[in-house]
Amino acid sequence: MRRRKAIVEAALESEYERQALGIMNTEQALELEDSNGLVFSHPDKEAGATDQFVDQEQLRRLVQQQRRRFMRPT
Repeated sequence: MRRRKAIVEAALESEYERQALGIMNTEQALELEDSNGLVFSHPDKEAGATDQFVDQEQLRRLVQQQRRRFMRPT
């Protein structure tokens, strides 16, 4: 069974606003160079529609948790 990668919105966040950069899967998001203010929509929410954003390190932890749940035998 093949696992679908979650889709996230990448954005640059400043003190005053958040500017959308694009939509990508979590693997692509984690390959981006870490940049100050770079945030991603929460992978469990709808990309482009949620106001819940996380930084790259938080996204990495969330993706690892999802992988562990997916790999867990049932």
